[in-house]
Amino acid sequence: MGRTYIENLDKHIGKDVTIHGWVYNKRSSGKIKFILVRDGTGLLQCVMVRAVLPEEVFETFGKLTQESSLKVTGTVKEEPRAPGGFELEVKEVEIINIAQDYPITPKEHGVEFLMDRRHLWLRSTRQHAIMRVRHHIIKSIRDYFDANGFVLIDSPILTPNAVEGTTTLFETEYFDLGKAFLTQSGQLYGEAAAMAHGKIYCFGPTFRAEKSKTRRHLTEFWMVEPEVAFNDLNDNMDLAEDFLEYIVSSTLEHKAKELKTLERNTTYLEKVKKPLPRITYDEAVEILRKKGIDFEWGGDLGGTDETVISEQFDKPVMVHRYPAQVKAFYMKRDPENEKLALALDVLAPEGYGEIIGGSQREDDYDTLVERIKEHDLPMEPFDWYLDLRKYGSVPHAGFGLGIERTVSWICGLDHVRETVPFPRMIYRNTP
Repeated sequence: MGRTYIENLDKHIGKDVTIHGWVYNKRSSGKIKFILVRDGTGLLQCVMVRAVLPEEVFETFGKLTQESSLKVTGTVKEEPRAPGGFELEVKEVEIINIAQDYPITPKEHGVEFLMDRRHLWLRSTRQHAIMRVRHHIIKSIRDYFDANGFVLIDSPILTPNAVEGTTTLFETEYFDLGKAFLTQSGQLYGEAAAMAHGKIYCFGPTFRAEKSKTRRHLTEFWMVEPEVAFNDLNDNMDLAEDFLEYIVSSTLEHKAKELKTLERNTTYLEKVKKPLPRITYDEAVEILRKKGIDFEWGGDLGGTDETVISEQFDKPVMVHRYPAQVKAFYMKRDPENEKLALALDVLAPEGYGEIIGGSQREDDYDTLVERIKEHDLPMEPFDWYLDLRKYGSVPHAGFGLGIERTVSWICGLDHVRETVPFPRMIYRNTP
C-alpha cells in the first residue's frame, strides 16, 4: 500500500491507508489504545481495539515511546473530536525505530534547555506551526513579486564593502585580495539590477555583527529587498503597503489553522488593509513628546520609541523623512529640506517595531561622491556603484523587509529566536 499524508485524509474517508510518522503521544483506555501520530503535515489519532486486532499487533502499543518512528495502516474515519477531524482504525503497525529517552517531554522546559535541543524542539506543535507560517510568508512574498513583474536577483553574500558602515560587519580574509564581509544587504547590487530590469528583488540571508540582545535581533536573518527604477519615495510607500496587505491577507487565508494553534489574536492582522497611516518623523517626535518621552529631534527611533508610536495606530504605520544624519549615505535628501532623508520605516503594531526600512536612493553622481566622503567610507569599493549614476541614472527606490520580524509579528511571538529553524544570536551559534 502506498504512502498517504495526514493532510490529505479527507480524500480517503472509508478507505485503508498507510501513514509514515512518529509517535507524538499515546494513551490507554484498557481494551482501546490511542496513538497520536505526526507525519510533518498534521496529527492523526490512531485507534487500536483489542477485540479486532491480532495480539501481536495490539502489543506493539506497549513498545512505542515518544518520537518512535512507525508505519501504521488502517481505515480512515471522520471524527470531529479528534485532531484534524479524522482518526484511523488500526489494522497493522510496523515499528521502524524505538526512540530512547526523548528529552523534550510534555512538561515545562526552560528556554535554554529547548534552544540547546533546537534540532528536536522543531518537532513540537508550536514550532511546527511557526515554521509552516514562515514557509507561507516566504511563498506569498515570491508570489507577489512574480505576479507583479519583478525579477529575482541573487546578490552576493561575500562583499568587498559595507552598505551602512563597517561597525556591524562580520569580516573574513579573502585569499590575496584582503578583507571581505558577510553582506548586510543586497541593496547596492539590487540597484544595479534595477537599472537592467526595471523591477527586481533580492532575497537571501544577511548578517549584522550587532551586539544586541533584544527580542528583535538575530545576527543572521533573511531579508527581501525590492528595488524599482523610476520610483520615488511615495511610489515606494505605495509598494510597501500593497506588499504588506498581500502577505498578511494570504497568510490569514491559508494558515488559519496554524495561527489558531499559536493562539494568535488576528484582530490587528485583519486590519492590514490599504491605505496604511503615514506620518513624518517630525510627527512621530510630537507623538513621543505628548506621551511624556523626552526625545531629542535628530536621534534615531529606538525600540521603545517605535512601540509608543505604533500603539497610536491599529495597523502598521509608515514613518518617513528622517534626519539625514541617522540614515545611510545612499539615501536621497529631501529637496525641500536638506536635513531630511527620503527614508521610510514601517512599524508593526502590538510592539513589534520596524519590519520594513527603505528609501529613495541618491541618483546624482557628484552628490553621492560627497556622501561617501562624509561617511568616511573608502571610495574604491564603490566605483562600480558610482557607475550607476554615470550611465543612465534615474530616480529609484526600494526597501528591505526582515522575514524573522515579520514572522514574529504575524505569529504573535515574544522573541525572534522562534522564527527561524536554527537561530544565530550573539550568545548562540549552535546547534
